Amino acid sequence: MADTTGNIEDTGVPLGGEPAPRQSLWRHIGPGIVVAATGVGAGDLVATLVAGGNFGYTLLWAAIVGCLVKISLAEACGRWHLSTGRTLFDGWASLGRWTTWFFAVYAVIWGFVYGAAAMSSSALPLQALFPDVMDLEGWGIACGLVGLVFVWFNKYGVFEKVMTVLVGVMFAVTVYLAVRVTPHLGDAFAGLLPVLPDEKGSVLNTLGLIGGVGGTITLAAYGYWVNAKGWTNTGWMKVMRLDNRVAYATTGVFVIAMLLVGAELLHSANIAIASGDKGLIQLGDVLERQYGPATGKLFLIGFFATSFTSLIGVWHGVSLMFADFLARRRGEREARGDELASGRRERSWAFRAYLLWLTFPPMILLFQGQPFRLIIVYGVLGAAFMPFLALTLLRLLNSSRTPREWRNGPLSNTMLAVAGLLFLVLCVKQVRDQPWSEFF
Repeated sequence: MADTTGNIEDTGVPLGGEPAPRQSLWRHIGPGIVVAATGVGAGDLVATLVAGGNFGYTLLWAAIVGCLVKISLAEACGRWHLSTGRTLFDGWASLGRWTTWFFAVYAVIWGFVYGAAAMSSSALPLQALFPDVMDLEGWGIACGLVGLVFVWFNKYGVFEKVMTVLVGVMFAVTVYLAVRVTPHLGDAFAGLLPVLPDEKGSVLNTLGLIGGVGGTITLAAYGYWVNAKGWTNTGWMKVMRLDNRVAYATTGVFVIAMLLVGAELLHSANIAIASGDKGLIQLGDVLERQYGPATGKLFLIGFFATSFTSLIGVWHGVSLMFADFLARRRGEREARGDELASGRRERSWAFRAYLLWLTFPPMILLFQGQPFRLIIVYGVLGAAFMPFLALTLLRLLNSSRTPREWRNGPLSNTMLAVAGLLFLVLCVKQVRDQPWSEFF
């Protein structure tokens, strides 16, 4: 992944770093589990189910390619943090003031709308499991407040342990469902061949599946979690790369399992479900009719674990990024990874202010619906973030900002360029598909 020629003195970072951990590398993994859990939300599971329901096993290869693309992006984020000792936002700021303005607008608008979406998504399975306790809005507010209190009072170590438990629940439920529907292994292996469905718009649908699952701002947060774990220099590079691969292998299992469920349960029986989070509630009803109440309820528990890990993951990771953004704006010329490792960012007023922003203002949207114009801007900003991430990483990791030893090699450059092009195409499609005539 790295060009190993030349010296590494051009950024002022000390040579070497901590020696590699003496214990088994597997004992140290953790941030990857967090990024996998946060990146795969209910919407991703629905998109994969719908792909399986519409096309059967045909796009299984696309789901795997998507995981490889995300591995390259997350590895690049982690490599920047470890090789330079600087945070990703500090790198962005070095590219010009436009990056600061983009992130500021993105963080405010995206956080406001995402907060409501995350609370609503976490509330849906709870309301289905306990229909007589509270309405959807009540459950949404409860989920937001629990996430706020949990992240406010706990540091990264506790946060990671809870996320690992919830990932275990997600993993067990999705694998159980994949086995329960009895997939046709021959058809599944045939789905590994790169073939496009014979339908109109199949290219864009395929690109959407490759780019959509697990691809959010949480990829950028990975480097912040790497530092919060205590990994702050190149001595941890090998551990980070293993951790990242485990993360997206886990994501791959989630995606493949849900595609199998969609192919066997929906495609075979010609059952259609909604494209939003409510599609998972419909799937729960289908599973209950097909396999009994226990399987239906188990799925709802997995649905809640999926949604709630995304909620608390964003509450923690994006708040860390926002705190770093404000620290840089206040005049800290170089935002360092060891500041994140110390835990001071998690106790800062900026971290907690963004936590409050994610929690309380979005509750208004739970009752009033999401404002039309705001949703359009939210969709455009969300579509623009991933090409922004891929293309800025290409710039940072091929320049003197990165020590020569850890700059991109041919494989990393190819993967980041492919990711940038992929997300740029999806961004253009998203912008084009917005109802702009109704905006003005």
